[in-house]
Amino acid sequence: MQINYWMPTKILMDRQVVLKNKDEFAKYGMRALIVTGKNSAKVTGALGDVESVLKEKGMGCEIFDQIEQNPCIETIEKAGIIGRKMKADFVIGIGGGSPLDAAKAIGVMIKHEELTAKTLFTDKKLQSIPILAVPTTAGTGSETTPYSILTDHEAKTKRNLGQTVFCSAAFLDAAYTEFMPMDVTVHTALDTMTHLVESYLNTNSTTFSDLLVKEGLALWGECLQQLLSGSYTYAMREKLLLSSSIAGMAIAQTGTSLPHGMGYPLTYYKNVPHGLANAVLFKAYLRRFKDKKRIEEIFSLLGFDGQRAFEEMLSKLVSLSISATKGELEVWSQEMCSNTAKLKNHPEPITYKGILEIYMKSLI
Repeated sequence: MQINYWMPTKILMDRQVVLKNKDEFAKYGMRALIVTGKNSAKVTGALGDVESVLKEKGMGCEIFDQIEQNPCIETIEKAGIIGRKMKADFVIGIGGGSPLDAAKAIGVMIKHEELTAKTLFTDKKLQSIPILAVPTTAGTGSETTPYSILTDHEAKTKRNLGQTVFCSAAFLDAAYTEFMPMDVTVHTALDTMTHLVESYLNTNSTTFSDLLVKEGLALWGECLQQLLSGSYTYAMREKLLLSSSIAGMAIAQTGTSLPHGMGYPLTYYKNVPHGLANAVLFKAYLRRFKDKKRIEEIFSLLGFDGQRAFEEMLSKLVSLSISATKGELEVWSQEMCSNTAKLKNHPEPITYKGILEIYMKSLI
């Protein structure tokens, strides 16, 4: 048995976690670049808490609040230039997966002044200045993964930065997620579920990653009735946040698989939220497996007595109406066939025809 487990992120979880751990911020320097979007960090109070701590500790900061959904590499370059000019010692990402992923890439750009938007994707192994994460959604698990998923408009797709950038510390407070509207809560929760399942049904799965998946799925299953009813509580949001971070820890070891790779065109071309783009493919994705043993284990961990009950749950949570032609699906299938990183993680052989069938059964 060969296992290589590495999870260097310090995880702090509590009510008012930022205010209760002021000294943690001071460990990383005196100048911070805060990376966030336009609204959520302010509305949730997360930005105010971070600014308060930095001010109390006599630390300087600048705020870059131009991170869009599915951030593009041009935005990363713009923030990187600001971070270099202010000589940022570390980056604080506040928000959902987009700001957190962006913060990692920006940290790499600040560390390596020669990088531009055109040279950001490279085979060279690069490091980042320290990154701190304050998530305000519960789905991407970016605070515990080494990944940074960015939009490359020239390639017309989303791409992983390709560097190993773990956050130095993550501050988890479910209160910051209470402002998520119902649809965002559901879509990010679905993202967590797909992370967990794709980690379990993966050529890279190990005893450690499986343990994480099992705990993450059990927590997620405890939230299911409230997700279906729309009666959200703090306790539910706390479980979803923890499940999301655990899922991030799992895919940090295994990577994701087919649904994530196949979902990227739905996000890029059709503006479908990431978690929803993955989940809409899940019925057809799971049906293609010949070996049902681990799939049945997943259903059991979630509290279902079989695939039919699981699919009924998906039908209630997943609602998508888009226009996609067979020609588009054929192009996307061809592109997926060249995505060796995702294909090698899928534990059973699959062809272009199989990928196209998943798209067809899910979208047409």
